[in-house]
Amino acid sequence: MRTTNNLAATVLAAALVLALAATSASAKILALDAVSIPVSDLDRSIAFYTGVLDFTKVSEVEVAGEEFERSFGVFGMRARIARLRLGDESLELIQFLAPEGRPYPEDARSNDRSFQHVAIIVSDMAKAYARLREHNVRHASSGPQRLPDWNPNAGGIEAFYFKDPDGHPLEILHFPEGKGAAKWHAKDRLFLGIDHTAIVIGDTGASAAFYGAALGMTKAGESENYGTEQAHLNNVFGARLHITAMRPPAGPGVEFLEYLAPRTGRKAAADRQANDLVAVTTVLVSDNAAGDAAALEKAGYGDVSSGAVDIHDRAVGYAKAATVQDPDGHFIRLVQKGDAK
Repeated sequence: MRTTNNLAATVLAAALVLALAATSASAKILALDAVSIPVSDLDRSIAFYTGVLDFTKVSEVEVAGEEFERSFGVFGMRARIARLRLGDESLELIQFLAPEGRPYPEDARSNDRSFQHVAIIVSDMAKAYARLREHNVRHASSGPQRLPDWNPNAGGIEAFYFKDPDGHPLEILHFPEGKGAAKWHAKDRLFLGIDHTAIVIGDTGASAAFYGAALGMTKAGESENYGTEQAHLNNVFGARLHITAMRPPAGPGVEFLEYLAPRTGRKAAADRQANDLVAVTTVLVSDNAAGDAAALEKAGYGDVSSGAVDIHDRAVGYAKAATVQDPDGHFIRLVQKGDAK
């Protein structure tokens, strides 16, 4: 049963959908470009992602100046940014040399609203788990879990949560025959690519209004997951989740994790900044970052960058960027490639 707060959130979601319609505030998201992970030591993190998880380093740049201060919402910033690739998908690792952000919370839990992970698909769960154990990777789950067959949408999927060197949660996931995209059944590599990034949310309706009505993603599926396997995967006693898969036109998806129980997860810190290690950011490609950022602001969503910013240092791969927040405080960076309008 939903609480009064959840009913209020659902009413708010409906109001936001109406606001979007009234202001013609619909974004034109082209793709999920990357997930950006703040790290405390870029070299250490590159070694982890390339040496343990088989990512390939594509590029590295160092950025500073007003355009980046404004687009990230961090005054006086200087940062090293590395782009890594696995299969068709990308990660961005960013180390803020100045100012350094806060470390990943030691007491973070899988049902906290700040939770965001990247789901890496593997061709063999036993071999992938053995690789992680060989490298003394820290557990988040108690061990790999096979989701039960009674759940038609999730049955047979194997999953395991673990942590990177800074404590960011990650997931390895194996699809059985008949589930997942065809490319996730390749056998030529152990680590295949990124299927989605998962975020803990407070209300599915509110998040669907943002990622669906506002950003233009489409719902690809949903399920309700519970039982001992799910509880041990998330390492949350009594976990019962409403899970919704959202897909942009291209790239990995976004997965909502709404905890129906226990509803004890903490909200994201109101003073969180992009240089805090917990501030994982979903990078979306837009064909009009300025217009999309303005539309989201009109619809009542929080902004970090106060609109889109022209980026003259094209080494980062885009010409304009805006940082906004979803209803639960997760950071979204809208980037426009090519010539800025």
